[in-house]
Amino acid sequence: MESLYVSEITVLGIGNTILSDEGFGVRVVEYLQKNFTFPENVSLIDGGTLGVELEHFIIGTKKLLIIDSIDGGAETGKTFHLRGEEILNHFTQKISAHEIGIQDILTMLEITGKKIPVVELLGVQPYSLDAGVELTEPMKKLVPIFAEKAVEILKNWDCKEIRDHD
Repeated sequence: MESLYVSEITVLGIGNTILSDEGFGVRVVEYLQKNFTFPENVSLIDGGTLGVELEHFIIGTKKLLIIDSIDGGAETGKTFHLRGEEILNHFTQKISAHEIGIQDILTMLEITGKKIPVVELLGVQPYSLDAGVELTEPMKKLVPIFAEKAVEILKNWDCKEIRDHD
């Protein structure tokens, strides 16, 4: 399988933007693109609901940060920061199309010897999954907070050249 993006670091926002809070990961990536400048070794990907096709965008990356609205069975607004095997364990219990795709991709890459060495996930329990293209107000407030957390993670990965547009 060929990679469409060969970046050392990939930030992947996933989610369905027509189901209100389900699109959270995509909205965080859009915020990052609008408000920050990243070095050439970082790719920001709007993965939407591509599922298994996401492999083209992440194969070959060394560090992957996934941002998503995730149903962790918790109260609305609860945040999650999962690393490595915690991510696979989380996704084995989920049933949405893009989550199954991520689990399949990460497992397939591991089986074929192309495992991504560092994988982290930032997620939040959604307030609503009703039809609608806008995030709920509480989720909108979390977008810049998650963007800052993503930048913090990237800087901890020795990606110090990130600049905000202010």
